[in-house]
Amino acid sequence: MSKHLILGGSGFIGRHVALGLALRDETVTIADIAPPPAELADMSVAYTPVEPGCVDWDALIGDHPVIHHYAWSTIPQTANDNPLADLDGNLRTTVELLEALRRRGGGQVVFSSSGGTVYGRLKQVPAEENFPLAPITAYGVSKASVEMYLGFYRDNHGLDCRVARISNPFGAGQDARRKQQGAVSTFLFKALDGEEITIWGDGSVVRDYIHVADLTEGLISLTKAPLEKAKELPILNLGSGTGISLTEIIETLRAPLGLDPQVRYLPGRLFDVPASVLDISRAQSLLGWSPRLSFEEGCARMLSDLRANRSVFSTLSFD
Repeated sequence: MSKHLILGGSGFIGRHVALGLALRDETVTIADIAPPPAELADMSVAYTPVEPGCVDWDALIGDHPVIHHYAWSTIPQTANDNPLADLDGNLRTTVELLEALRRRGGGQVVFSSSGGTVYGRLKQVPAEENFPLAPITAYGVSKASVEMYLGFYRDNHGLDCRVARISNPFGAGQDARRKQQGAVSTFLFKALDGEEITIWGDGSVVRDYIHVADLTEGLISLTKAPLEKAKELPILNLGSGTGISLTEIIETLRAPLGLDPQVRYLPGRLFDVPASVLDISRAQSLLGWSPRLSFEEGCARMLSDLRANRSVFSTLSFD
């Protein structure tokens, strides 16, 4: 067992990884500006509050051998609107973390990058990890820049830096009020509330969606992979490996889920990437991990969780 420090552990991905680790009897501490859900406190997950820009990194990382870096202060729109704040709030703080680990003499960092933004407009689908990085948003530029700093500290200071390029996660526990939550959750929440769904274009835009239960297993597997494999797996795509169009999401909500989404189509937007799907074969080979839930099964599980009032966490088991 290891001691895990989860930066951004109160967020959607972080708290599910914390839950998954706690269920494995791992020692887990969450560091976040907001406290984690009460369910985690009941499982003896510790919490350390942090204030942006005022973090004592040496004290925070302490003797934790594994640092999960899921904290991020922007979404694509806010990063584009204020790239300097994005730079200070994300890139600078990550380098400060890496410097603290360098001073300490080592450690493992697992960083949640964005497979949907660092590759930009794909010339070939699905995207492999060796595809060139060509982000078209400030958000993607920052994620790619952190990846490069992780590579620098890995090669020059011996830090065990691992990167998960994540597709579009979904599942109960996402905030219906947030703009950056992906089409699956947005469409499902609107369908349940009887609100109209807006689709820009003809519905042919394709994305890679992964249920948070599968993503949690992938991230924990990446953390647990033996060090001798580190040179083979510093960067791995974690997604479903399957493309789903906006139209297919609507069709899934209608049948088999039995909802009645109301849809309005508007002209397409030039900045929407037509297709973004990740090649996950390296993660499957190196980690022995594969998503277990089909897209339809993931949507059905999310709906079941919401109807059972499990609004903070998704069901993580695969029974």
